[in-house]
Amino acid sequence: MKNLKSIALALVVVLSTVSVSAQTKKVDAAASTINWVGKKVTGQHNGTVNLKDGALVFKGAKLVGGTFTVDMTSLTSTDLSGEYQGKLNGHLKSEDFFGTEKFPTSTLVFKKIGAKAKNVYTVTADLTIKGITKPVTFDIAVNGNTATTAFNVDRTKYDIKYGSGSIFDNLGDKAISDEFELAVALKF
Repeated sequence: MKNLKSIALALVVVLSTVSVSAQTKKVDAAASTINWVGKKVTGQHNGTVNLKDGALVFKGAKLVGGTFTVDMTSLTSTDLSGEYQGKLNGHLKSEDFFGTEKFPTSTLVFKKIGAKAKNVYTVTADLTIKGITKPVTFDIAVNGNTATTAFNVDRTKYDIKYGSGSIFDNLGDKAISDEFELAVALKF
C-alpha cells in the first residue's frame, strides 16, 4: 500500500511538471503605446494610435500566442498642431487612408511563433486593416511584463493607395511611401 502511494505521488509530480498550462496575460492598453511614422518624398509625419485591448499567451516563460485590437479612431499625428494636425488627422481617417468611420478597429492575431534568441521571438501574424487580412512577420522581445517590437506595413496591401508612387505616375514630390513604420511597447 505504501509503495502504491509512492508511485501515485510520483506520477502526479511528473504529470504536473509536464503539463504546463497556457497563461493569458491581458495587456494594459492605457500603459502600452503604438507609434507610427509615415514617410513622403519631402519629409515624414509621425504619431500614435491607441491599443483597444490585447493579450499575450505564454506556456511557462515561452510566448505561444497573442491577439490585439487597435482603436483606429484614435489615430493622431504628433508632429503637427492646431489646424494642420486636424487636417492631417482627418485625411488619415478618411477613405483615402484608413476609413475609420467604416473600419473603427484593426486587429493582429499571432499565427506562428518561433524562438529567435533568449526572450526574442519571430512572429507571423494576421493583420487586418480596412477589413483586409494579410500576413506580417516581425520580431518581438519579451522582458518581464513588457514586450516590444517594430515593423513596417505595406499600406497598399490593405487598399490604401493614396499618393502611392508604385501605383500612380507623375506624383513627383507628392509621393508617399507605401510602407509605414510601427513601434509597439506593450505592458501587461
